[in-house]
Amino acid sequence: KRKKCFVTFPFPYMNGPLHLGHGFTATRVDAYARFMRMRGYNTLFPWAWHWTGEPILGAALRVKMGDPDVIRGLKEIDGVPDEELKKFVDPVYMANYYTRESRETVKRIGFSIDWRREFHTTSLEPTFNRFVEWQYKTLREKGYVTKGTHPVVWCPKCKSPTGDHDRLEGEGVSPEEYTLLKFPFEDAYLPAATLRPETIYGVTNMFINPDATYVKAQVDGEKWIVSKESVKKLAEQLRKVKVLREFKGRELIGKYFRDPMTGKRLPILPGWFVDPESATGVVYSVPAHAPADWIAIRDLLEKPEKLKEFGLDPKVVEEIKPISLISVEGYGEYPAIEAVESMGIKDQFDPLVEEATSIIYRKEFHTGVLKPICGKYAGKLVREVKAELIEDFKKAGIADSMYDLPSRVLCRCTTRCIVKILSDQWFLRYSDPEWKRLTHKAVDKARIFPETAREYFHEKIDWLHDWACARRTGLGTPLPWSPGWIVETLSDSTIYMAFYTIRKHILKYGIKPEQLIDEVFDYVFLGKGDVEEISERSGIAAKVLREMRDEFVYWYPVDLRVSAKELVPNHLSFYFFQHVAIFPPEMWPRGVGVNGMLMIEGKKMSKSKGNFITLKKAVVKHGADVTRLTLLLSAQDMEDPDWREENARNIDAKLKALHSFVLKISNLSGGAGESHIDRWLLGALQKRIKEVTDALNALKTRTASEVALFEVWNDIKWYLRRAKKPNPSLLREVTGIWIRLLAPFAPFLCEELWSILGGEGFVSTAPWPEYDPSKIDVKAEEAESLIKSLM
Repeated sequence: KRKKCFVTFPFPYMNGPLHLGHGFTATRVDAYARFMRMRGYNTLFPWAWHWTGEPILGAALRVKMGDPDVIRGLKEIDGVPDEELKKFVDPVYMANYYTRESRETVKRIGFSIDWRREFHTTSLEPTFNRFVEWQYKTLREKGYVTKGTHPVVWCPKCKSPTGDHDRLEGEGVSPEEYTLLKFPFEDAYLPAATLRPETIYGVTNMFINPDATYVKAQVDGEKWIVSKESVKKLAEQLRKVKVLREFKGRELIGKYFRDPMTGKRLPILPGWFVDPESATGVVYSVPAHAPADWIAIRDLLEKPEKLKEFGLDPKVVEEIKPISLISVEGYGEYPAIEAVESMGIKDQFDPLVEEATSIIYRKEFHTGVLKPICGKYAGKLVREVKAELIEDFKKAGIADSMYDLPSRVLCRCTTRCIVKILSDQWFLRYSDPEWKRLTHKAVDKARIFPETAREYFHEKIDWLHDWACARRTGLGTPLPWSPGWIVETLSDSTIYMAFYTIRKHILKYGIKPEQLIDEVFDYVFLGKGDVEEISERSGIAAKVLREMRDEFVYWYPVDLRVSAKELVPNHLSFYFFQHVAIFPPEMWPRGVGVNGMLMIEGKKMSKSKGNFITLKKAVVKHGADVTRLTLLLSAQDMEDPDWREENARNIDAKLKALHSFVLKISNLSGGAGESHIDRWLLGALQKRIKEVTDALNALKTRTASEVALFEVWNDIKWYLRRAKKPNPSLLREVTGIWIRLLAPFAPFLCEELWSILGGEGFVSTAPWPEYDPSKIDVKAEEAESLIKSLM
């Protein structure tokens, strides 16, 4: 009958140890859980482990291959002993090892977990496997899972779609449809890929990588000249492709192609920045609006000897004049040139080229207006005319399209991914308008922390397309109706929070996987069916089934789930989508917290670059409370937290000083009548209680921990400075409240201090301090404020 609070943290992948990023998010969840528990809520914080997909198989394969970087990381960063490392060729052994190690870390840092509900994913946990089978049968029956033809991120080696969490690199990258502008060249076309087809009106030349391999190929009846790498991509996109000839790009340099808009002959120049693995490996140049193009031309102008290598007269480049075709506020005729000069970009290999391109692209796409040179499209906004322009170009025969990835994606098996159009792939229909409408409704209904993340959810829900929910390789749950397909990583992690509610019953009563028939889940989670009949069919006692149903109804929905902002476009949005699909509105998520991505010493956390700290290492070095507070104090809302060793050392010193202070307080005896400064301290403390309580209610964990640790202490220091004769009784009372305010953030130290002060039971279950405005003495407060202002 007690009020409940159900909080969750996304189960971590067990292809490696828990790191500080996990620690940051999970500590926020735990601080909130401890706060709610002290407020009298029956609070559940369960934990599980994610074994699904390619991450574990990929890591084991790289160990088997003897990958020196992976082995060095496992030994030096993860701390895996040699005798264990040799067993890592077995992915299941690796998963078990990291699960065992991580469980100990979770306990050491003090997360208040109900371990009776622990499990791991995949068919290696048969009862959870049955739950996922039921989930996908239900989704399919409701029409949310379908077979179709869609572009997917594809691993040529695994021969499977590669979801975000099956990637070594490129998380969040999705297929983009590129327009191929077909430039006539001899008896063929040079198809150049672009996301900005309107810029054809400003073309001045073509760039080809002289050192890359190109081919002349028959593509759906036309002759195309493209990079060797792009031929494989085109063949995977339902096109008929036949290679006629292979040659080096330098063979094209110095020749001329024709601009299909004007009929002019334009030169082909060497461009070493052209990536043959990006789209077709053919780039048309628009130096007025593309920073990469302008900088490449400038490089050739500054180094004419590069041209002589190809027998090119430098005048060919000197005669190239940028053509302005877009008017954009804040820039002159040539935005790309302005961006290159203002950012001090050195050459075509400068990393700033990418940033400049992104800035100009966004500005021109959203606010740019096409100039008269663009014919019938003149005067229109770029973003409004793009679709019309592409359709017109295709009708005129000067454009085609292909899918590609805007940046590199590597599968966990280390293979570079491409885009494949699948005609018999299982998809979740996230594009369905009615499903989107209900998901938007669920987001609007939920509490979102911070509130600014709500719009981010809505944006990503609108953006999501159909999602490949199964793959051919990896660990996981087989699709129950389609042998050979396995539910992918981000698709079995959407409603498993419901499984937590019944996991303890499965273990307690020894329920076997075969007893978990679909009707059991229908009854427990949806309230469908006759319990006696289901009991007879499943062999599970009716009393136990009722217990399971009651347990689910008591705990659900989830009151708070917290994760990083990079999971909003996938996991967290899928979490909303699938709850909407399967459960009634009263069981939809109540609250979601979103936080930033952890950095270390101001740099992005990266295992490959050695900028990586495991959670275990931090706890062993600094202790649980120091680690927790250093993490919590490092960021708020969607800011990126920054772990700094200096901050950890400062927190360590602060907590040691706190321990010494409480020891002194505990040895004081006696009491005195209430003085002016006593009343001030009691009033100041009430304000701190309200600040910490309000901050935790809003999941502002940095503010809450800052006030609890620093501001209360500053108040006490002021009191000791001002009081002629400090009141021992008052100090013990105030310190007892202070320890309770600090307990969610530094539980181990606070338990010890609570015991030193003679507190009853555990501080973790002591009542949360209640804000009492009647204890605020306004006159005392005003007087002290005046004194502070004068000092």
